Amino acid sequence: MKYILSSLLVSLATLAFGQEAGKDPKTTEMWKITPPVVTAGKAYGEAPSDAEILFDGKDLNNWVSANSGKSAGWEVKDGAMTVVKGSGDIKTKKAFGDCQLHIEWRTPATVESEGQGRGNSGIFFMEKYELQVLDSYQNTTYPNGQAGSIYKQHIPLVNASRKPGEWQTYDAIFTAPRFSENGRIVVPARITVFHNGVVIQNNVEIWGPSEYIGLPVYLPHDGKGSIRLQDHGNPVSYRNIWIRNM
Repeated sequence: MKYILSSLLVSLATLAFGQEAGKDPKTTEMWKITPPVVTAGKAYGEAPSDAEILFDGKDLNNWVSANSGKSAGWEVKDGAMTVVKGSGDIKTKKAFGDCQLHIEWRTPATVESEGQGRGNSGIFFMEKYELQVLDSYQNTTYPNGQAGSIYKQHIPLVNASRKPGEWQTYDAIFTAPRFSENGRIVVPARITVFHNGVVIQNNVEIWGPSEYIGLPVYLPHDGKGSIRLQDHGNPVSYRNIWIRNM
C-alpha cells in the first residue's frame, strides 16, 4: 500500500507544480519515502530476508488440521510434506492478507488415474480462493480446473506443467478483497501466478470463493485468513513454502 501512496503523491505533486515540474528535475524527486532493504535469495526459490518460512522440510509446526485445529496429519519425509489420504486439509496457524507466496509441489510419479483424479490438490488463499494443483502433463480435464487455474474461474494462459514426479513451483502475488462496512464487496481479490517461472495468471480478478458447484459469490470476511492446502485423496507433496506480507 505504501507504493500506491507514493504513486498518488507523485501525481498530486505533478499537478501542483504544473509546468514548473518540467524546468527543474528536483521538483519530481521524492526523498522522504524510501523502500525497506531486503536481501534477495541467492538462487531461484530461496526465501528473501523478510519472508516468513511456513515449511522448511523439517516439521509441521506452522500448520494445523483445517477441520479440527489439532496437529496436521500429513507425512513429513525427505524434506517434503505429503498428503495422507483421509487426514483432511491443513492450514497455517497464522493468517495473511495481501501476500507473495512461494510454494513447490510434486504429483506422484506413478500415474494411477486421469482428469481430476490425477495428482489433485489445491492452495487456498484465505481458505477460500483456490489455485489448483493437478498433474496436468498430458492429462485432459476442464481447462478452468487444470494446474494453475483459479479453480472454476480462470484458465491459465499456458500449460507449464512438468512430468509426474518432478518438482514444480508456484510464485503467486495475491491481493485480498476489500469490503465496505455494510459487507458489500468494494475491491475483488486479484492474483498473479508464475508456474515454473512462466506467468500463467496475469493480475486476474477473482470472482469470489472457489466453488465446485454453482457460481462464486462474495460474502464479507476478515481481512486476513490462513493458507490452506487440500487433501483431495492423492499423495501430492509440498516443500519450500514461504510467504511475504505485502
